[in-house]
Amino acid sequence: MLPNRGASGIALSRRAARRGTGGAVVLFQKTLRLNLALQGGGAHGAFTWGVLDRLLEEERLELGWVSGTSAGAVNAVALAAGLAEGGRQRAREKLRQVWQAVYQAGVPDLLRLNPFLYSLTRSSLDQMAGLMSPYEFNPLGFDPLRRLLERTIDFELIQSASPIGLVISATEVSSGNARHFRDNEVTVESVLASACLPTLHRAVEIDGKAYWDGGFSANPDIVTLARESAVEDTVLIMINPRERSELPTGVREINGHVNHITFNAPLRRDVELIDALRHETGRGWFGLFKGKTLAARMQRHRFHMIDAGRYTATLRPETKMKPDWGLFTYLHGAGRTETHKWLDRHRGDIGRRETARLGERILGQAPGAPTAMTPGERARTQAGGSALVADVADAVVRRA
Repeated sequence: MLPNRGASGIALSRRAARRGTGGAVVLFQKTLRLNLALQGGGAHGAFTWGVLDRLLEEERLELGWVSGTSAGAVNAVALAAGLAEGGRQRAREKLRQVWQAVYQAGVPDLLRLNPFLYSLTRSSLDQMAGLMSPYEFNPLGFDPLRRLLERTIDFELIQSASPIGLVISATEVSSGNARHFRDNEVTVESVLASACLPTLHRAVEIDGKAYWDGGFSANPDIVTLARESAVEDTVLIMINPRERSELPTGVREINGHVNHITFNAPLRRDVELIDALRHETGRGWFGLFKGKTLAARMQRHRFHMIDAGRYTATLRPETKMKPDWGLFTYLHGAGRTETHKWLDRHRGDIGRRETARLGERILGQAPGAPTAMTPGERARTQAGGSALVADVADAVVRRA
């Protein structure tokens, strides 16, 4: 179980209230109690930087838990470190510092390890990466992200004083299962594991197990937030466009779309699980525990979404690997703009109603349609066959 982190957000908002000059104005401001789920997407994660930057301007912001994968994990630890160091303004500064460091680190450091690689053009390097593993073209295991994180993020401070809960997802290589690192488990190694693309970096070993990018198994984790967080509103920050209108025909476009499908699949699976559970609540054995089980939490949880799709859909796939400051600032501005519009439209809905029906937005379902299930899937769900349902049943028994 995740510990209750609601008090940390309350502390932030109380400090904001004390700084206010007009008590009546502060009194009628609506508190924004939110979890955040931050999707990965390489350089496109600068959109999430913009989202966080705008949210942190809110005086009455209360954050419960933040889950992150890959670039989302980097944003999450930067947010946590900044809040621990000095509140919302420091968190904004920390996020900018990290993204500036990403730009300054770039790719040249990796190329300088090998004069032959340094002499290659970008297209030649891309071809080389497709023919050689990172164990061959990067035998020393050099990773600029490690140096960047060690220089900018105080992980000991996060473990001891983070005012928000963290869930950082990586993929266990041997099983393909997601591993969610929480609180004291959040280290530079776990963030590197979450962002470890196996075609570019060696697997990251933690406690004798090898890990790859969390995008293969949880991108991002929304189930844990819905199941265990005391805060019942979660904003999903979507980086990857949900669909592509044109048929990819070039090699790069095909590879990019394969990656797009691969890294969106875990989120689709989680949305299907949550939708199926919501649909089945009140049926069969679910009805025996209605209102008391963790399944009921899934039913009550309210999801919201801020989507980068209209911006990232027009970008070439290789821009995810391009540390370009112009791209970063463009996406940062887009994230701020979309968040400002979302707040204007939905501020009053937080704590009251869901504004993003994920089945419709992620799976393309018709409005109000439940997740389609085969008879076998329905039987397994009602019998507690899926890992999620089994976990719910287990928790109900333990809490009885």
